[in-house]
Parts: sequence; C-alpha cells; structure tokens
Amino acid sequence: MGKEAILYEKMSDDKVKCTACARYCEIGKDQIGLCGIRGNEDGRLQLFVYGKVIAGNIDPIEKKPVTHYHPGSQIYSIATTGCNWLCKYCQNSDISQRRKVEGIDMTPDDVANRAFQYGAHGIAYTYNEPSIFIEFARDCGIAAHKKGLFNVFVSNGYDTPETVSMMNDFLDCITIDFKGSAEPEFTKKFIAVPDPQPIFDSLIEIREKTNIHVEITDLIIPQVGDSLEYAKKLSRFILDEFGPEMPIHFLRFHPDYKMMDYESTPIKTLENHYNIAKDIGLKYVYLGNVPGHPWEHTYCSECKEIVVERYGFDIKGWFLDEKNNCKFCGNPIPITGSLQKEYKQQRFQFLH
Repeated sequence: MGKEAILYEKMSDDKVKCTACARYCEIGKDQIGLCGIRGNEDGRLQLFVYGKVIAGNIDPIEKKPVTHYHPGSQIYSIATTGCNWLCKYCQNSDISQRRKVEGIDMTPDDVANRAFQYGAHGIAYTYNEPSIFIEFARDCGIAAHKKGLFNVFVSNGYDTPETVSMMNDFLDCITIDFKGSAEPEFTKKFIAVPDPQPIFDSLIEIREKTNIHVEITDLIIPQVGDSLEYAKKLSRFILDEFGPEMPIHFLRFHPDYKMMDYESTPIKTLENHYNIAKDIGLKYVYLGNVPGHPWEHTYCSECKEIVVERYGFDIKGWFLDEKNNCKFCGNPIPITGSLQKEYKQQRFQFLH
C-alpha cells in the first residue's frame, strides 16, 4: 500500500530513520511513525498515503494566508491524513489527527488535471502538514508545473535539510505557520513539540538554498499562546534574517478540537502583536481572521495609502501599476505576480 518513501535512512536490525520532519522518527519493522502515515515495511519506509487525497477544495490564496504571492488567485487545496504535530486546537483535526489511511485515489497527474479543470492557478498542500507526504506533493507539483500551475505549502516548518532540498524540486511559495510565537512551553504543552528551534533552522535553510517565496503566520491563542515577549523575539528574527519586507500575519484563534473552553483571541491582543512587529521595523504586518479590520489591507510603506484593499479573503481594490508599484507614489511593493485580470473582474462583479 502506498509507495516507498525517499526521505529516510536505513539503520541496523531493519530499523529506518525518517528524515521528512525534525522528529527524525526511528521506526522498527512493522511500526509507524508519529505522523501515522510513514511506516516500516520489511526494512523500507513506506508513504502509506501516496495517492490518497482526503480533502480537495478550491480556495482563494488569501485563505492560506498568502498576500504577497499572486494575490486574488484561486488554488486547489489538497491534503492527506496524518500530521507530525499534535495541536490541541487544530481546526482540521478530523483530517490531521486521523491515524487512518483514507482518501480518494488520485495520481499526481489526476491532481494537476483536477486543478487545471477547476480553473485554479495553483495547488496548495494544506490542512495537514505537507512535509510528511512530500514525496507525493513533489510528484503532484512537478505535474502542476507542466500545466503552468504554481505550488504552495502551508507548513508548520518543522522540517529538515532533506525536506527543504526536495522542496526545491517543485515548490514556489510557502507560508510557515508559527503557533504562539514559538514560545517553548506553549509548543511542549499544546503541540507536543519539545523544541521549536527546527522551525527557525528550516527558514534559514529555505532562505539559503532555495528561491521559494516565504510568508510568516503566527496563531495567537489567548492566555496560553499570546506572549508579547516571544512575539518581539519572532519579529526581531524575521527582521534580522529576512529584512523588513517579509510579510507576517497574526491570526485570531477560535475555539476548536480539545480547546473548546478557550475564548477567541481578543482583537486588542492581536493589535498589540501588530504594533510590536511594526515597532521592530517590519513593513507588511497583517491581522488574520478579523474581516473588516483596517490592518488586513496592504499599505504602501512610503505614502501609507492602501494599495491592496481587502475584506476577509476578498480583494476589493487594487491600486498597483503593472509593475506592482504604488499608484499614489511609485514605491515598489514586494508582491510577486499581478492580480489576474479575468479573476479580478470576476471577483469585482461578485462584490459589486
């Protein structure tokens, strides 16, 4: 069942070491790694969910959230079962925390063809951690490129140099989704991740070894994952390692899965995080899951005018020229790709 994985090492006594994520699970014969989808069969690591798609939907790219890579585009979002994190608040727990091999049978060509037929501009590997099924994602991504489609990972970033190397074969964009600003006690208790350092290491590896477009998200959870001290540390890391133009999105938590007794993140808490990132020197800071808030727009870093106006996942106004310069002052805005004319018209017709 499935297909032999690529990212693993053979050990003695028929053991294998998986190198798809920073857990580096050492898996004995007939055992399965923590993710639930990579296991040892006769001394070989199998990716049991290769060709098994548990979810497939058309989404706006802004939902990921990605705002500086092909804004307004549609993407075909897919997932498999399983995950390498055990988030107690996961909004996709029915997919990611399912330790069963389930889904519709789809070849990589099937996935690319389905995306193309739906009129999508790219494919997103999301809902669960895509690095754990990266061999399947890579084959889908290569097929997607042949059809002129781009590829996006929505990832927790808990990766390895081997994973990043494989990303370079097909990936165009990645959003690294921090939780609670990577405060270690939070990640231990609520994610079962003992040390968030591999996330930072992966970001450096992506910067140094690839040309993948990167954006950062940070889920802020009230009471337990809303440390302003760690938000400041994260913002400083982004500024020092990636510069002031790296987009960061502070996302509002809503109760889910095993954390139904928590409240949604207060808007004021998100605004405090926004202000910290701006004070550090980051130019493109966003609040997510707060439709109608003025800080979901893209503002010109020079004249401060709105250059991309949003409401939730919808684009309401586009004030950039054909080179993505601000129409008000000419300042270059670091956005890859222009809003596609036909999709722009389609969305504006819907909105108005």
